[in-house]
Amino acid sequence: MARSIGFNLLQVLFVIALAPLVSGVLARLKEVVQSRRGPSIFQPYRDLRKFFNKDEVVSEHASWIFRVTPYVVFVAPIFVTTLIPVLTSYPLFFAFMGDMLGGGFVLALGGFFATLAAVDTANPYGPMGASRTRMVGFLAEPVFMIVFFTVSFIAGSTIPYIVQEHWVTLPEFFAPSHVLLVIAFVMLILAEAGRIPVDNPSGHFELAMIDESKNLEYSGSGMALMKWGGQMKLLVLMCILLNVLVSPWGLAHGQSIGDVLLAAPLVLFKIGLFILVLVVIESSLAKLRLFRVSEFLGAAFVTSVVAMITGLLRF
Repeated sequence: MARSIGFNLLQVLFVIALAPLVSGVLARLKEVVQSRRGPSIFQPYRDLRKFFNKDEVVSEHASWIFRVTPYVVFVAPIFVTTLIPVLTSYPLFFAFMGDMLGGGFVLALGGFFATLAAVDTANPYGPMGASRTRMVGFLAEPVFMIVFFTVSFIAGSTIPYIVQEHWVTLPEFFAPSHVLLVIAFVMLILAEAGRIPVDNPSGHFELAMIDESKNLEYSGSGMALMKWGGQMKLLVLMCILLNVLVSPWGLAHGQSIGDVLLAAPLVLFKIGLFILVLVVIESSLAKLRLFRVSEFLGAAFVTSVVAMITGLLRF
């Protein structure tokens, strides 16, 4: 039990420590593809240190929701990390405390508090971004539900450690339902993480922002926790896609500390490949207009429904 808890803590440290690096590599590669120099891959760490060293200014109109939200946004991905396979292919101590659907609800809880905090300060741009974020969430949640329902039907479980073993064989890996599920979830990651074509995380024009506008009133340590939480959320969604829905390749099968530590660079390599896919997507597409976002998520919903129907017909 002690070893299992220790490996769980190691997974949490992996996500906390390397989430800014993943975001930095993604931002750097996008700049390289666009023939620009761009920031260092370690710039997110410098930004976090800068924010933690600054004083925090809180609006006099803010309530306790505004003050608590950064901690909720920061802790939510950490809690989900204890439920999913990040470094090990076998269940750890907290693995059966919740399934994939429960993890999705926990991540949504962080977004819900961030939306409330954006409205809480009476900033004119905060409610605008909050309403747009809720619109995206309202359209994305049915996709979450259909994807997880299909996964539970095909794999016979919604526990991530059990689901991942279903895609090991090649016939199951290349099954149409599996391929469509992966495509739908990738589209979901683009929406939930505020990536192009749904949103532009590097844009700071108030009228065009969706996800970024929720953080406008934060400063100091609050801003650091909000940014760090968003980076961890992106990494956690990547781990769910790559380690649960795609393949458990690279995860530790042995229960020694050496096997778990060896899995870290292998998982990072897999994440690096997916970052290249994101860079190609974001560099090939322009940011959609707001009324076109519903079409994008509608396509994700249709893809997930077709995956569900295909999976049902196989049985």
